[in-house]
Amino acid sequence: MPQPADARRRTARTSSAPTTSDAPESAAGSRAAAQRLKMRRELAAAAMELFATKGYEATTVDEIAAAAGVARRTFFRHFRSKEEAIFPDHDDTLVRAEAVLNAAPAHEHPLDTVCRGIKEVMKMYAASPAVSVERYRLTREVPTLREREIASVARYERLFTRYLLGHFDERDHHDGNDDPLLAEVAASAVVTAHNHVLRRWLRAGGRGDVETQLDHAFAIVRETFGSNIGAGRAGAEQAPADGQPRSGDGVLVAVARTDAPLPEVMRTIEEALRRR
Repeated sequence: MPQPADARRRTARTSSAPTTSDAPESAAGSRAAAQRLKMRRELAAAAMELFATKGYEATTVDEIAAAAGVARRTFFRHFRSKEEAIFPDHDDTLVRAEAVLNAAPAHEHPLDTVCRGIKEVMKMYAASPAVSVERYRLTREVPTLREREIASVARYERLFTRYLLGHFDERDHHDGNDDPLLAEVAASAVVTAHNHVLRRWLRAGGRGDVETQLDHAFAIVRETFGSNIGAGRAGAEQAPADGQPRSGDGVLVAVARTDAPLPEVMRTIEEALRRR
């Protein structure tokens, strides 16, 4: 039996409602995220300017909020403290780095994937060289900010270590198996290589071809550790070149100068592994 015209119109409106509302909601979410990041960056810029002119200790949250043209409560909706305000992009960058890992093609070597992931961090710094250089100066002068930066770096390192560990068969994580050790050392090496290049770039005032320098550093890491890390969770195991099983106590200690060139740092780690 045919429906009345007004009933058909109501049915049409009801059936089409989900598809017409999804897009605006998605767009609204994207706009909200963009506005949130914009406000975080504005607050960070205000904080850095005040830190540079008044000093970190003398600057208050109220002053940062006023300089950004917002209320104190708005500041605390975005940051928990004034030292956190100087690092507005780390949370979003960590999400992007994790997205790189999650979307990695099956054929890609896991160490190459990790190197691509940490490039998201370098992109964050390179997007605003002047801001990054000033932030580097402040973190060197203020211990609290330095501690905050170290904590941020540790989050990336944990992310990459978990990813590399995921490319080993967990059933083989037993005494005498060096896979977990290699995963942690390799993840640390990638982060160390990145930070070495980043510090050199920042000390040069944010000038230079940082992309080429980073690729060179990663090539050294890949050459040092790449052949020892499996390219799949259940991939075939690689036998040692001498045909002898490896053993170890699961702990590696390597000592190098903080200002040592990256190749020297990599050689120190490699030699320590060989002596185990």
